Amino acid sequence: MNLPIKSTNVLRILILGCFLFSTTFSCDNEGVKSVEETDNGAMSPCENGFAGVYPCKDYDLMAHLPINTFGALEGNDSWGWTDPSTGNEYVLLATDTNVAFIDITEATNPIYLGNVPTETVANSWRDVKVYKDHAFIVADNVGAHGMQVFDLTRLRNVENPPETFTTDAVYTGVGSCHNIVINEEEGFAYLVGCNTYSGGPNFVDISDPKDPVAAGGYSANGYSHDAQVITYNGPDTDYTGKQIYIGSNGSTSGTNKVVILDVSDKANPQFISDITYSNSGYTHQGWFTEDQQYFILGDELDEQFFGNNTKTLVFDFNDLDNPTLSSTYFGPTLAIDHNGYVKGNTYYLANYRAGLRILDITNIAASSNAMTEVGYFDTFPSNDSANFNGVWNVYPYFESGNIVISDIEGGLFIVRKSGT
Repeated sequence: MNLPIKSTNVLRILILGCFLFSTTFSCDNEGVKSVEETDNGAMSPCENGFAGVYPCKDYDLMAHLPINTFGALEGNDSWGWTDPSTGNEYVLLATDTNVAFIDITEATNPIYLGNVPTETVANSWRDVKVYKDHAFIVADNVGAHGMQVFDLTRLRNVENPPETFTTDAVYTGVGSCHNIVINEEEGFAYLVGCNTYSGGPNFVDISDPKDPVAAGGYSANGYSHDAQVITYNGPDTDYTGKQIYIGSNGSTSGTNKVVILDVSDKANPQFISDITYSNSGYTHQGWFTEDQQYFILGDELDEQFFGNNTKTLVFDFNDLDNPTLSSTYFGPTLAIDHNGYVKGNTYYLANYRAGLRILDITNIAASSNAMTEVGYFDTFPSNDSANFNGVWNVYPYFESGNIVISDIEGGLFIVRKSGT
């Protein structure tokens, strides 16, 4: 199928191949600068609405590694790790065949160090999180995969990259799982969308990372596609200090809802409340604001089902027993929203074909105009339709300001706010 092209700038399209297979330098063509010519060392600065061939606003391309770099056909999830001893920054990039580790300390010269292969077979859903300098990896629809554990400090001294690493442990209390959530303050992993507890969360004690221990689970509200778990310090004083689980419980055949649980006592988790919303397609993923007053949610299928632009819902969680829908944000394109994360007053959204979108949430308490788009970096230049291509995940938490984008077809992109 021939896809419409956003830009009529033929030069930018012709040089696409140069950017797809370059990591440190961009092509030295008209309007495109090499590393030495940019202010912050970017591979391709955002100028006149483009970073090379990629539409952008106020975000520069620092580097790009295509997906075949990692011996994979598709990228999916991603996370980050900062070595507490050296300050070096590493990307953990999940693919259909493995989790790849990339040193991005020098953002314009990323180094692919190696990967941990899948325990079973290739698949489109692999998820990774970090606790105590260890990576914890699950995969969906792959049989007896379990949860892999990898000691990230092994990345400090890789003599002949890229290496194929072995795991340090494999937790076999589950087979397939769609996702993994870790509350770093308490040292527990929550494995969701698994073949146990009706797809609800499995509680796993990872306080000793190389020796995970099963600690029960919760099945009463069915399948959780994703979740966030926090040690609560928000406005509802009834739950101060409690471990609060927010489940994005998506369903293609039943009710889509957000579920709030008190999981402080793993042997006796308590239901607090849930909330549904109109025109739901598939409750996918959400994230608290840092003050824990609001929860920002993405529905993955409403754009396809109802034809609306990218829709993001903001829930008022000031009273956990009585959550309410506070506002709804519609983006500028038809693209599907996927994963989103909050850092300060900014929400970073993986928006599939519309790329990374950056939203100011300073006005989050407002009933309208609660979020405002202030930047973007579009890794899928062809179009912004509601299809499953482009950006799967983003990771905005590196102190350097480097932002990681994992793209299904495009692989790894590293971007940074212009002028920083």
